[in-house]
Formats: sequence, structure tokens, C-alpha cells
Amino acid sequence: MDPIRFALLGIGAGAIYALAAQGIVLVYRGSGVLNFAHGAMGMVAAFVFYDLRGGPHWPALLCFGVAVPSAAAIGALTHLLVMRPLRHASGLARLIATLGVLTLLQASASQLWGNDFRVVTGILPDSSITPLPHTTIGVDRVWLFGIAAALTTVLMLVYRYTRFGRATGAVSENPRALAALGHSPDVIATVNWAAGAGLAGIGAIFIVPLTSLQVNSLTLLVVPALAAALVGGFASFPLTLLGGMAIGVAESEMARYVTAGGWAQSVPFLAIIAVLVLRGRALPLRGDTSDRPPELGTGQVRPLAVLSAFVAGGALIWFVFSASWTDAAITTLTVGIVVLSFVVVTGFAGQLSLAQFAFAGMGAWMAARAVANYHVAFPLAILIGIAGAVPIGIVVGLPALRTRGVNLAVATLGLALVIENMVFDNAKRTGGLSGTTIGKPHLFGINLSTAGDARPYALFALAMFVLLSLGVANLRRGRGGRRLIAVRTNERAATALGISVTGAKLYAFGLSAGIAGLGGVLIAFRNPFVQFSQFTIFDSITAVLLAVIGGIGYVIGGLLGGTLSQGALLPRIFDALLGNIEQYIQIVSAVLLLIVLVSDPNGLASSYSLGATDRPVP
Repeated sequence: MDPIRFALLGIGAGAIYALAAQGIVLVYRGSGVLNFAHGAMGMVAAFVFYDLRGGPHWPALLCFGVAVPSAAAIGALTHLLVMRPLRHASGLARLIATLGVLTLLQASASQLWGNDFRVVTGILPDSSITPLPHTTIGVDRVWLFGIAAALTTVLMLVYRYTRFGRATGAVSENPRALAALGHSPDVIATVNWAAGAGLAGIGAIFIVPLTSLQVNSLTLLVVPALAAALVGGFASFPLTLLGGMAIGVAESEMARYVTAGGWAQSVPFLAIIAVLVLRGRALPLRGDTSDRPPELGTGQVRPLAVLSAFVAGGALIWFVFSASWTDAAITTLTVGIVVLSFVVVTGFAGQLSLAQFAFAGMGAWMAARAVANYHVAFPLAILIGIAGAVPIGIVVGLPALRTRGVNLAVATLGLALVIENMVFDNAKRTGGLSGTTIGKPHLFGINLSTAGDARPYALFALAMFVLLSLGVANLRRGRGGRRLIAVRTNERAATALGISVTGAKLYAFGLSAGIAGLGGVLIAFRNPFVQFSQFTIFDSITAVLLAVIGGIGYVIGGLLGGTLSQGALLPRIFDALLGNIEQYIQIVSAVLLLIVLVSDPNGLASSYSLGATDRPVP
């Protein structure tokens, strides 16, 4: 009877996934935007609810009356302040904007409530029932299923039979025609954003007793919700309900019968891939065909300028910077290498990947384990990290053969979470809290350990960044880069010219993964003990923001993006001038991203160059 019992236990989580997924469907139907900040909006409502319930001890209904509207207000403001100014931007730009909102909410919540786990009591009845012999489940699971089914029924009736529901179905397809009929597309989109965020709040409030009250875990509610919405085609409320229930049950069964860590949390991603394969076509998202890709630099290099910049950077590191400034320089350069990988896969090839820091982490993990287990030398460990990340990137690129743009982002986000759950959070594979011991790296007899003098390691990181930047610039000018850009511009035209679209996409993913893998190795080996908690899904999202701010189509964008990262040179400068503000760098980066997307979506590098002409390509 265990399979039946665990299936019934999974009904509760499945119902919550369905509730949150219905909100994603509402936002998509009302505005054509895939909202990656959905879980973060619900997270805010959950904290408001349980703070009011645990502090002032308000009644549950009154807490609901404050918490859910707070999430709805965030949803409405997101449309009015962010999405409305981006209404003429590409679908890709709007998706990245939701990542900015996610980061803003997640970082702000971390400042307000911290990142500790809090266990709270549920608001639903805690008694048990025995629907079948020897099968006992909590009544709360039944309540959750009833709430999800009731709200799904209400949504079906409202959006099928009311004038507002029919207008919602038309607003994102042709807002001008709808406006001519007397409807306000802005009002309809705002209401749907508010309703969708409110559903996210309800789902987050109900899932907290099953998991815990914690910022990051609630923010990641968006992943199973996206998987459930995908099953429903981002349109069908009943299928979305079934998708959420199926994911919840599958997670519960996997947790019972699979002892290997991370598999249960991987079910949403597996559902995403299964739907992609079974459908055999792109996810039903709008705007991909008319997306205007970001501008590209020419990649032309001025050798004298590059040499001058390299010498100046080396001189600053060796003769001017203190230990803390040298550490900031290392962060800038190593994160900048990971950001460079976005230039290849997204800037040149047009494929949005949210797994680049996962590639970096896998490169670091393979290199660190090679040193710890087999005592390989540092140069060989670097090669192992790069070579190990490449096939992972190719595997991740396989969904790109069937889908692209915002659709591909869903799959790569899921993969990043799978790698985090199965590798980085697995103490048996990483060494747990003590990490993986790698000792002091040496290169040609030179001690590169940062424990004493970090300057040699900083110079090595500078040399690696410059060499990679020159390589990426050369790729942009060469035959391979032109093939990637042709595929990015028009896949059918590229095929007519004899270019293998499949080969180009897999090449871009593999190469970008190798670049990210090198960045991950350099990030990891700066310390004698490697902690893999620095390679999270939120780091991948932050890296996307940095790449867009810096200029995702420009080689110099890697340096600009790395300079803005937490612990890098720009935050260090602001700390020196204004005091301790580095803790707010994620909030600043998210706000800066939204400003850049509205004012100049091509990034800061579009009006700045160093070492390359990087003039925009018409």
C-alpha cells in the first residue's frame, strides 16, 4: 500500500503547485509574458502572512486579507512600472526583466527577513483520515486539493464565459484590435498580473507548513509551477491542475523509492523535458519570431590598447592594490569569465541559458575532485574542469534543437536546479560543510595560493581573462562566429546557406560551458577548501543580469558585468566612498538591469569600448 499512501501524500504539494501554476497561466494569457518572478511574489505574501499571524497574532482570514493583496499589488506594479515600458521590447527582454524583478524581491526579502529556515504551524486542520486500509493521510491534503480544484473551476468559468475572460484571451494577441473594441489592454493585463501574483501568494502560504518559511525555497516555487503550467500549455486550467498534481505525486513517490539525493526535487525539470520531447515543437510562447536580438560588436581588436590595459591591470594588482582590492580584482576577473560565456551562447548564438553558473560549478567540482582524489596538478585540473563542462553544455543544448528563446530558458533553469540538488547540495559528493580540500595550486613551480599573497593568482586570472576575451573576439570575426550569428538571425536562411543549425547550437552551448567551466575552476581554486554553495541557481540568474547590464553582445561586456558582481571592484569602490553598501549590490544590480532594459537594452558596452572597436553591427 506504500505507493498509494505516498501518492495521496503528494496530493498536497501537487495542489499547491497547481495553484501557483494557475497564476503563471493568468499572467501569460493576460500579457504574453512568462513570469519568472512568480515564486518571489508569493514568497513576499507568505512572509507577510506568517509575520502577522506570529507577531500581532491576527486571525488567519485577516492575515490573508493583507498578505494576498500585497502579492497582488506587487504583480500589478510589475506590469505598470516594468512590463508596460517594455511593451515594444522583445519577448527575451521581457523575460530577463522578470529575472530582474525576481532578484530584486529575493535580495530585498533576504535583507528584511534573513535566509534562515523558520518552521511554522499550518492553518488547515491537522487531523488524519484513513481513506483505505493501512493508509493514513492528513486532512490538510484533502483541503488543499479541494481549494485547488475549486479555484480551478472558478477560473475556468470566469475566463470562458465572462466578457473579461474573453478579452484576456485576445489582449496579448492583438491589443490594438482589442482597444478598438473599447477594452483597455493595460487594465486587463494589470488585473491579470495582480490575480496571478495573488494566486502565487496563496500557494506560498499553503506550502510553508509542508516545507518551511525561507526566502530562497519559496522563490523557487516558480520551478514546479512552470512545469505544471507547461503541461497545461500555458492556457488550459484543468490540464495545469492535472500537471501540478502529477508533479506532486511523482515527487512523493520518488522520495519514497529513490534513495539518491536530489531526484525528488528533479521531477519538475524532468516534466519540462518530457513535455518538450513529447510535443516535438516549441513551447507555446509568443513573440519569438519577431524578437530583435541584441546588438553585436565587431570583435575587432586593437593590440596596443589590449596590451596597455593588461600592463596597467597587472601593475595595479602588483604594486597598488591592497589584499582586499586584489581579492576584488580576482572576483571581477573570474566572474567576468563566466559572463563571457553568455556572450557566446546568447549574444552570438541567440540561445538564452540560465545554467551558466551550473556549468561553472560542474567544472569546479570535477577539477576539485580530481585534485582531492587523484592529486592531479593544477594545470591538468583546469583542463579537466573545462573538458568536463563541455559535454554537460552539449546535453543542455539538446532542448535548443526543439525550442528557443524564452522557452529554452525554462528548460535550462530546471537543469541548473537539478545540478544544484544532485551535486552541489549532496554532502557525499562535495564534502559537506568542510568542502573539498584542494590545497595550494601551483603553476610551473609558482605558488598561486591566495592564503599568503594573492597577487600571483590575480595575475593568472587576469591573463586567463585577456586570453579568453581575445578568443571570443576572434570567434566573433571568424567563420564559426558568423555561422552562430546567421543561426541567431534566421535559422531557415542559415539552413539554406548550408549551415547546420543543430551543429551551431550545440557548438555554442559546448563552447560556452567550457568557458564557464574555466571561470568556475578559477572561482573555486582561490581557496584551499572549495565550497559549492557559491554555484546556486540564483548565481546563474545574477550572471544573466550582469551580462545584460554589461552588454551581452560585446566582449567588453564580460569585464563590465564582472566589475558589477558582488565582491568585485565596483562594489569595493562604493564601499570605500559610501560605507558598507556591498550587501545591497544584488538590489542595485536588479534596479540597474531594469533601467538598462528600458533605456538601452544593448547594455553599457554599446556606448563603451576598450581593446576592441566593438561598434554595433547593423
